[in-house]
Amino acid sequence: MALTRYDICVLPGDGIGVEVIDATLPLVERACRGTGVSLAFAAHPAGALHYKATGEALPAATFAAARDAHAILFGAMGWPEIRRPDGTEIAPQLDLRFDLELYAGVRPARALPGVPLPLADPRAREIDLVIVRESTEGLFASVGRGVVDDDREARDTMVITRKGSERVHEFAFRLAERRRARGRPGEVCCVDKANVFVSMAYFRKVFDEVAARHPGVRPRRHYVDATALDLVRRPWAFDVMVTENMFGDILSDLAAGLVGGMGMAPSADIGDAHGLFQPCHGSAPDIAGQGKANPTAMILSAAMMLDWLADRHADPRLADAARRIESAVDAVFASGRLLPVELGGRDGTAAIAAAVAGNL
Repeated sequence: MALTRYDICVLPGDGIGVEVIDATLPLVERACRGTGVSLAFAAHPAGALHYKATGEALPAATFAAARDAHAILFGAMGWPEIRRPDGTEIAPQLDLRFDLELYAGVRPARALPGVPLPLADPRAREIDLVIVRESTEGLFASVGRGVVDDDREARDTMVITRKGSERVHEFAFRLAERRRARGRPGEVCCVDKANVFVSMAYFRKVFDEVAARHPGVRPRRHYVDATALDLVRRPWAFDVMVTENMFGDILSDLAAGLVGGMGMAPSADIGDAHGLFQPCHGSAPDIAGQGKANPTAMILSAAMMLDWLADRHADPRLADAARRIESAVDAVFASGRLLPVELGGRDGTAAIAAAVAGNL
């Protein structure tokens, strides 16, 4: 049911994560102003710099706050020089995905009006796809469990389960149904390597079973290497794509590059009971503290959060606020007056946030 107050756990994290969160929260509040909805933001510590200072990457109190909130808004975490004893980076976002069962990594890629695109083909303006990445197993099931023999080899194991595959395929088909209602093709493409690995053949088998339960959505199947090719050759031909964890990690970065880069790429990690929303980019230590970070991905991730809350709580007020944010972002870039630093312009965090606020 719709609420008058939604509690949002805010995890700013490291580097530019703090900067883009700070730019986004006032915009979300402004979009909800006058709707009768109150968003209560509460920030909590976590991340690589917190780990360096305290030995904890994700404190128990922070995890409890994330678990108990209506939604989680996440900036960015990680720092290349700060690593665990096994050599891996600090990544509390993975702990949250596993512990809260955030199995659907939703990575939309949409060409925004006015944003320069790397593909010369005018059809690139039609890019509007979503990669749904299974986020709790696959090759990432080996996180913290890999086996290393310094004299011989290192092993990480791919894990594909029926439960994990079925629920992410169901999510992808339901998403395609909603997108079809808004004029999209209504297709789901299973991206795998079923010609080589039995785990991927199993992933595709479960996909086919789920597809049979959704006759109104067209199923497609594509090998991951061919998909990488076609994302460059004809990305406008894709609607919803569903894939394994590592494949989705790689392909979603490629898709972001097609629509202007990581600063334009929002994302969500969604489970049956929880939702976490974050930009696809990392903490970007090279530009942290310089005001150069593009907050667009964070702003659009916040719009995704509002949309998810609206659907979960049957609250059209939040859906309207999400559309207002998306429309304001589109208007900013369609005007041609702003260009982010990473695209060769001079407009950083404050300028872009102010422009979006002006269009709200």
